[in-house]
Amino acid sequence: MLLAELFPYANAVFYVFTALYIITAIGCIIVVVSENRNPVRSLAWVTVLLLLPVVGILVYLFFGRSLKSVMMISRNNRMKRRGQVSLNTPESSNFSLSESSLQIINLVNSLGEPHFFKTNQVDIFTEGEAKFSQLKADLLAAKKYINFQYYIFSADTIGKELAEILIQKAHEGVKVRVIYDHVGSWSIASSFFKHLREEGVEFRSHIDGSKHLFTPERVMDIERTIGADIIMAFDECAPGTSDYDYAKKSMELTHRWLDRCCARFNETEPKYGYSQSLFPIVQGCVYPDLRRRSAEYIASKNADGNAIGGLAVGEPTEKMYEMIEVVNEILPTDKPRYLMGVGTPVNILEGIERGVDMFDCVMPTRNGRNGMLFTKDGIMNMRNKKWENDYSPIEADGASYVDTMYSRAYLRHLFHAQELLALQIASIHNLAFYLWLVGEARKHIIAGDFSTWKPMMVKRLSTRL
Repeated sequence: MLLAELFPYANAVFYVFTALYIITAIGCIIVVVSENRNPVRSLAWVTVLLLLPVVGILVYLFFGRSLKSVMMISRNNRMKRRGQVSLNTPESSNFSLSESSLQIINLVNSLGEPHFFKTNQVDIFTEGEAKFSQLKADLLAAKKYINFQYYIFSADTIGKELAEILIQKAHEGVKVRVIYDHVGSWSIASSFFKHLREEGVEFRSHIDGSKHLFTPERVMDIERTIGADIIMAFDECAPGTSDYDYAKKSMELTHRWLDRCCARFNETEPKYGYSQSLFPIVQGCVYPDLRRRSAEYIASKNADGNAIGGLAVGEPTEKMYEMIEVVNEILPTDKPRYLMGVGTPVNILEGIERGVDMFDCVMPTRNGRNGMLFTKDGIMNMRNKKWENDYSPIEADGASYVDTMYSRAYLRHLFHAQELLALQIASIHNLAFYLWLVGEARKHIIAGDFSTWKPMMVKRLSTRL
């Protein structure tokens, strides 16, 4: 009878204890995961806590907690530390410090391992004005590296001054690293740090893995040094599928970088005894209003020529042609217009019709190395079996010596035999063909019949042979 009366309460007790166990287990697991320990050990403790209810929790509470990082300082220990003058380092005798400095150092030592070494110059400041004054002087004196770390960074007067100094040193080629705590600096807008990050772009070498910071200023210097006839501005090329907000921010960043490129270009002299030209780059992705805005900004620089970038990067072909038309309505007609990274022979003819003067693209050599040849009559895939017994010239009236020196069958054989000569022949052929094509376009423009010649050529060049 008594058991029956207690049975409902027994269920309630069971559920309460189960809930408490689950809460405790989850809490212990969170603590385990959050502790800075070996991942394997963390996984082991989590497994114990899940598989051994109650016992696992007790074992963890007594043996599993990481207490090594906790320094318990009793009243007696604190009294002992007050009388200590040693820095707990072999080099401590080489320091000459005041009594007040020793007190501060002892306080630091009580919190962890000392960070003072013989080779360091250590200055301890107790007043903010003196500290920040010296900090700014040290930053300005840096020659190679600045490693800057703060828990709290504010966009106040001092914070802005420090930021401007860091940006200035980066301009000078100093490698600047900034570490700040996101929690400690929660009140500061992300745009403040974005201003620091846009100083440049860090690239990693594919040869040795080394890192190199490219800034607008450094890029101008590099292009001057390598003897570039046309120096391209430092820009960000947004993907063709970028949304409007990203494309807008990317374009604005490109414009800010352009201002710095122009400033650096104008304050340096051409090298090797001949002139060098700077070409700004229009961006704005596939959005007409951004393209117009960018084209107007680029045109205002009055450069020797202007480039159109950010096309042929994933957007539809018709959209590319539309953006070319939008931009060329604004760019000056008496300055060369350079369409970057475009493209197929058809793309080139369509670009010429829309007012483009210059092109560059890896397609002639890249596609050639993969067996694709562009000819006056269409596109040939030299890996196809149809060329196996075709001993006619690659292109009887071709623009290069390789076109009549080698047969189609021989070139196909080279590709299937994986001979490097195949890549060379195909690349030479395509490059010669591209030069012939733009030369012919120029002739027909001068003759005044480009508008009738171009559609006929587009149809022929699009044919798969």
